Amino acid sequence: MRISNAIDIPESELTERFLRADGPGGQHVNRTESAVELRFDVAHSPSLPDAVRARVLARHDRRLTDDGVLVIQARRFRDQARNREDARERLAEIIRASLTPPRKRVATKPTRASKERRLAGKKLRGGVKRNRARPQDDA
Repeated sequence: MRISNAIDIPESELTERFLRADGPGGQHVNRTESAVELRFDVAHSPSLPDAVRARVLARHDRRLTDDGVLVIQARRFRDQARNREDARERLAEIIRASLTPPRKRVATKPTRASKERRLAGKKLRGGVKRNRARPQDDA
């Protein structure tokens, strides 16, 4: 499976399991296994460069198991072939998203005007709360 010019994942590293999908389809859906569960062992894959592997594992993705296996379930379509293609494309998207390192955040300081706006807003809010706490005398 081709991810980019530098990364190519062989079929032997992908594990597919076919399940019965839920959703529309009538009686036919109860007999066919059209949903696909694609498993890819990110932690032990020799196909991924170390930097990409670290970025994929660093994602806080619920599809990633504690052992570093990425589990993708595809059940969007009614036929197995399209679900297989969908699962593989989603895997490729996850890995492609991890190809580029995240940009470093440049620390900035708030401007003087933004500090003054913040303090003015706090003073205004405090006044609203102060007036709410003490009822005014009408006499």
